[in-house]
Amino acid sequence: MSELLKGKRLLVTGVLTDRSIAYSVARLAAEQGATVVLSSFGRGAGITTRIAKRLPGSPPVLELDVTSEDDLAALPERLAEHVDGLDGVLHAIGFAPASCLGGGMLETPWADVATALHVSTWSYAALAKACLPLMPRGSSYVGLDFDATVAWPAYDWMGVAKAGLESANRYLARDLGEHGVRSNLVAAGPIKTMAAKSIPGFERFEQVWQERAPLGWDVTNAEPVAQACVALLSDWFPATTGTIVYVDGGFRAVGA
Repeated sequence: MSELLKGKRLLVTGVLTDRSIAYSVARLAAEQGATVVLSSFGRGAGITTRIAKRLPGSPPVLELDVTSEDDLAALPERLAEHVDGLDGVLHAIGFAPASCLGGGMLETPWADVATALHVSTWSYAALAKACLPLMPRGSSYVGLDFDATVAWPAYDWMGVAKAGLESANRYLARDLGEHGVRSNLVAAGPIKTMAAKSIPGFERFEQVWQERAPLGWDVTNAEPVAQACVALLSDWFPATTGTIVYVDGGFRAVGA
């Protein structure tokens, strides 16, 4: 099979452990011929740097806190030390304080909700703005999503943040289109990542997915999600933007 991403230059955010969806995307992208640069921040940067050594080519890790205006402004210069442009970006960033999850939605203070929206929703547009000067026509921007059309148990304000992400994707597709840049989301079924561990009762997602997904679902396998991301980052979807690709074993199509 030919290399789908041969010659592509990619920024992949969100790699923390080898169970991260972003890790699978970075690995598969490199295997498909891409030059990959990772980003992380704070205490997580050291972990990401160690994990990066397991990836093909041991990609460099840049400091990037998406809530920091200084980091966002410095991103093009930091990237320029490793690549001369970007053909694709994976936004795999999300966070909500504990009070935003678990069923106490009415009790969550605004400060915590603001943090969840800042990191998980606003950052999608902020990262696109920071990277756009480096992205030629034909580039692709891809974000990771979890279906926000319904209210899930315990997901609470993170679900609201994902709904905002889905709306932001549509508006970004509108505004990035004039630059020839596509913007799409991949809505994954539940995967056992570090982020999933913060969701109370995550095992309920695992059980119901295994029961209802027509194709079945393996919560330990991020490969199908990574393959969808790589496909969207490639040149094989040149006229697709503003949409959501569901990689969930068909769960969303089946009623209960």
